[in-house]
Amino acid sequence: MKLEHYIAELHPTAVHGNTGQEIGEVVSDSRKATAGSLFVAVRGTQADGHTYIPQAIAQGATAFVVEVLPSEMPEDCCFICVGDTAEALASLASTHYGHPSRALTLIGVTGTNGKTTVATLLYRLFRQLGYKVGLVSTVCNYIEELAVPATHTTPEPLALNALFRQMVDAGCTYAFMEVSSHAAAQKRIGALDFDGGIFTNLTRDHLDYHGTVLEYLRAKKSFFDGLDTRAFALVNADDKNGLTMVQNTQARIKTYALKTLADYRAKIAERHIDGMDMYIGDTEVFVRLVGDFNAYNLLSVYGAACELGQDKDEVLRILSGLTSVDGRFQTFTAPQGYVAIVDYAHTPDALVNVLETIRPLAKGCKVITVVGAGGNRDKGKRPIMAQEAARRSERLILTSDNPRDEEPEEIIREMAVGLSVEDRKKTLLITDRAEAIRTACMLAEKGDFILIAGKGHETYQEVRGVKHHFDDREVVCNAMSGETTLQ
Repeated sequence: MKLEHYIAELHPTAVHGNTGQEIGEVVSDSRKATAGSLFVAVRGTQADGHTYIPQAIAQGATAFVVEVLPSEMPEDCCFICVGDTAEALASLASTHYGHPSRALTLIGVTGTNGKTTVATLLYRLFRQLGYKVGLVSTVCNYIEELAVPATHTTPEPLALNALFRQMVDAGCTYAFMEVSSHAAAQKRIGALDFDGGIFTNLTRDHLDYHGTVLEYLRAKKSFFDGLDTRAFALVNADDKNGLTMVQNTQARIKTYALKTLADYRAKIAERHIDGMDMYIGDTEVFVRLVGDFNAYNLLSVYGAACELGQDKDEVLRILSGLTSVDGRFQTFTAPQGYVAIVDYAHTPDALVNVLETIRPLAKGCKVITVVGAGGNRDKGKRPIMAQEAARRSERLILTSDNPRDEEPEEIIREMAVGLSVEDRKKTLLITDRAEAIRTACMLAEKGDFILIAGKGHETYQEVRGVKHHFDDREVVCNAMSGETTLQ
């Protein structure tokens, strides 16, 4: 494709050089530049792409999108100056892959908790409804049945549009994706043609990146600000930020709730260890997911399906058979009669939601919680998580999560600051996560519940930039069977 066709998608403030040249690839990583590449110099949180222009030139790139023109501009190169290269990259990525999102009915899901569950349940639902479907998720991306490993909750624009192009080429007509606050703030989802957006909830998270809860909210809200009049915006009316999300949207606003008036309403009639009896609208249905948070997730899936014109009765029939997503309230029953639950809960609110779901199921028996906190992330939530877990557990074990570049013992000490003198008496500090899980299993008796929180679906533990194999589910299964080593 000629460079001039790419430029037509932008609003350049200046263009220097030949715009008639042929472009082979669009890249934002100078290491991937080759002869005929268009290099987009994006300013990131760790590095500024403008500093890598000489490297891209040395590797054969001949066209550049920049915010500031360099002092030296080789004659055989073209430089396109724009106001925001992150926005430009999103537009160029969409153009390069033939605007694939326009050929899909694309639904984005955002919020602090529940994104993975909602997006995955929608993917499973629509496949059972007979459609070819794609999924962009924290756990794994899917093009119909083809699994594509996920590296980010929301990939960068080039990878994202390449994925959508594969979906379209495979015959997919629907795609469901998680929209992270980072992706919204970094404009990774720019130029995508969304047909709907879902808001789950908003609580404290990612303050290491956004700085304040207000900035975190603004990042989420920007997704809904970008929806047009053809799309729907389905928001949780029970969340205090639900209607704030859609203050400036042009989309068709719809609400769902368990507690307040809304377009889509539900009520939990009875709770069980293996599911819930619910009323969704006027229809009673048994679902195989547990907890208020999953009632919200299921209701948002139902509401979105209805907004997309699906038959309500058929949607409810399929919803009743859907099971939990890997690492989300995933249960394991020991021969000794206790139950372990592995969950991705890694924020104070998510931890509270899961523990308050477990508490009534324990029926007078112990709740033992194993939890840590990730390194190089919001430190302010660490003592809060320990405090909330201690309030709802008979025994608490603070352990390592993904320490990354921090010392795990220091992270655990920062969590323990949130504990009262009484809380400390029932708390163990065990740095080795496998040992912490095994200890919880040794402490558990018949009828008890163990919550292993924080990592969920993850199959690694990240230490000093290296990912070591580690799976909470493997460890707990081995502990239950009396084994002491990972398989």
